[in-house]
Amino acid sequence: MSSKKIIQQEFTFIDLFAGLGGFHIALNSLGHKCVFASEINEDLRKLYKINHGIDCTGDINSVEVKDIPKHDIICAGFPCQPFSKAGKQNGLEDLNNGNFFNRIMEIADLHKPEFIFLENVPNLKGHDDGNTWKYIFDKLSVKYEVKEKVISPHKFGVPQHRSRIYIVCRLISKGGLKNYELPEGDFKGTLSIKSIIEKKPKEYTVIKPNSINHIKVWQEFLNNLEPIEVPRFPIWAMEFGATYPYENNAPIHLTADDLKKHKGKFGQKMKGHSFDELLECLPIYSQIDQQEFPHWKKYYVRANREFYLKHKKWLDNWIPKILDFENSHQKFEWNCGNKIPLEINDKILQFRPSGIRVKMPNFSPALVLTSTQIPIFPWLGRYMTPREASKLQCMEELKELPSTTAKAFRAFGNAVNSKNNYGVTLKGRAFRSNLFVRSSQKGFPLQSLTQINLNKLAA
Repeated sequence: MSSKKIIQQEFTFIDLFAGLGGFHIALNSLGHKCVFASEINEDLRKLYKINHGIDCTGDINSVEVKDIPKHDIICAGFPCQPFSKAGKQNGLEDLNNGNFFNRIMEIADLHKPEFIFLENVPNLKGHDDGNTWKYIFDKLSVKYEVKEKVISPHKFGVPQHRSRIYIVCRLISKGGLKNYELPEGDFKGTLSIKSIIEKKPKEYTVIKPNSINHIKVWQEFLNNLEPIEVPRFPIWAMEFGATYPYENNAPIHLTADDLKKHKGKFGQKMKGHSFDELLECLPIYSQIDQQEFPHWKKYYVRANREFYLKHKKWLDNWIPKILDFENSHQKFEWNCGNKIPLEINDKILQFRPSGIRVKMPNFSPALVLTSTQIPIFPWLGRYMTPREASKLQCMEELKELPSTTAKAFRAFGNAVNSKNNYGVTLKGRAFRSNLFVRSSQKGFPLQSLTQINLNKLAA
């Protein structure tokens, strides 16, 4: 080891869209100082004060940029909803959340921090045929060198699968990002969701009897199949026995006489005194007002009907058990491959709008904002707890969590994983600082260990 004295430099940072405060957790623990934090949610602002001992201001758009203290680093996961495939994808034109990037740039233009760290959904780069990313990249590149990469946390030893785009910027006047590349992630170990499960949780939500019955019925479905026979496509049970036309015009553009000639969901006869009543005999997704189904929907309908014809003998006895299920529970996704026993009880479940999803217990599905999609541990007879979610987001050191399960999972689903480490190494004539930003904030879950190596900078 070199005998040269290493001086730890204190950096100042601002925590935008701060949420539960993961950027603060990381940098403060390494001796760096948060000089400003902003979070629009009032409950999360109160928690920020409790957990981090610093006041957190509200809407960043209501703050005068000149009143924000000088800082070395901007940390920001600006809202992803305008760019997410799960949203309306209004992008920078989104009336509620589309202007936040420009607000970040206003702050950067005035204060000129050396570094900017941004994170968002992968679709940010492809949104609007790449025009959104071009706008963002061009704005940043005026004064900063910019590098980005889509990274998933499971490649870095974190038991959650969720891809996010990481954007790293450094002032060109400070040397830019020479000798720096974002890591690929090469974790070789075995991941297990059990690593974050509480042995004796104080509070938890059990699986409701109705949901237990739904799981039981779908297990009966699997019991009739060999692993190789389980469809890779989503199972839409409503198509079992259905014959309504779908290949050309969508059903809503057919006539009542055309529909009456065919069978609706679950092979039931099309009945009704009006066209609207006839449409109600179809699956909800086939009642949509569109000229023609997209190719992927046609494929799913076709594949499910073919599956039914192949397994009609036992499916006809099984179908009555599912008729009273809510629509989303009449869909099923087996995401566990075809080489393991078809057993639901030892897997992870989610009740999603797209169906009941079954995944291997090696890592959690990505936490999302809605409490209806909290991961389920069937072998424990309960849902994931907020404290387990905090472990999954590597934020277990938080003293206080949101007051309800719904609020907690909304916050964690909107948080950046704390062990997405921005490892920044600054080597200069007078200082060297190893800055591992264990970042977690309202914004977007950074799920991977992102190690950023800025070597030989400011030399």
